[in-house]
Amino acid sequence: MLNWTKKTMVGAALATMVALPATAQESVSAVVIDGYPDRALWVKEFSNFFIPQMDSRLEAAGNYKINWQENYGGSIVKPKGVLEGVQLGLGDIGIVTTIFHSSKLPSQGISGSTPFVSSDARAVAKAVDEIAREYPAMQNEFAAQNQVYLATGVVLDTYQVFCSQPVASVADLEGRKIAGAGLNLRYLEGIKDAAGVRGGLTDFYNMLQTGLADCAMLWPEAAVTFKIAEVGPYMLQADLGAVNSKTVTVNADYWAKLPDEVKATLQDVAIEYRDHLAGIAMDRAAAAHAAYTEAGGTIVEVSADDRAAWAGAMPNIAAEWAETLNGNGEQGTEMLAAYLGKLEAAGFVGVRDWTAE
Repeated sequence: MLNWTKKTMVGAALATMVALPATAQESVSAVVIDGYPDRALWVKEFSNFFIPQMDSRLEAAGNYKINWQENYGGSIVKPKGVLEGVQLGLGDIGIVTTIFHSSKLPSQGISGSTPFVSSDARAVAKAVDEIAREYPAMQNEFAAQNQVYLATGVVLDTYQVFCSQPVASVADLEGRKIAGAGLNLRYLEGIKDAAGVRGGLTDFYNMLQTGLADCAMLWPEAAVTFKIAEVGPYMLQADLGAVNSKTVTVNADYWAKLPDEVKATLQDVAIEYRDHLAGIAMDRAAAAHAAYTEAGGTIVEVSADDRAAWAGAMPNIAAEWAETLNGNGEQGTEMLAAYLGKLEAAGFVGVRDWTAE
């Protein structure tokens, strides 16, 4: 007959507890790609905000852990290659710079087609993202590229014009070679004899330095980050407006294999990343103006009359954008009105009514 003492029973219980295996978190790998370097705001904040938010939430739930592999600065794709890279599975998650893909992602041009409306990155990011969820066009376009849309990113408060030679007004841009990317090159159609030169953010310094371009359209935070004051020390503050230019997407094949909990967490964190990124863009905007002048730059404000005249001289690129989507079977006209309505409700009315013509 066994004689179980209290001490023996406690010891047996402890041994049983030690023998029970702990519930392990299932590991999920995720390859993240962007062609821009890690000093770019949206890349830095993906590393410093998006990934830690994912990790903390999944850790709290206790079921899954993501092993992140971050690949930036051209290690897998160049800036213009993220869309194709995610499509082909070179990356599981990507930050697509949508302005490079107007033919494949025409609906992403909604804010770029409506200049002179809002210079608030937060309002534009929220409005565009809501349009993406209320109308199928944006998600359909990414689905055609084997991708799942997560959220829109707005990383700039407003485009300005940076020039290598002095400028005092919009008239001084006449006849100049002006670098830009995507739809903002269409803005130059409102300036006599201005010639658009296609380029990207990482190209603008060399383009201004070598004379390939006289001016470049970018935003002050990026101008500081990429030291544009050294080669473009004259900023014409035209406040062309905030533009959505980044979208976080996931390879559709990869997405199909993800656990539902990880999918839901990615969707939630993507929206928070959207708002976090736009908030930082606005926080840095004023500081960037000061930093630009401290680096030797001069800022010239464009008058309200000049802004209105520039907007009025442009073709109605917003109406053209809507018609393109209508022709693709999407609700372009409705999307345009809804987007501008959201901005108006947030307190932003443009110097030109892009829906009136």
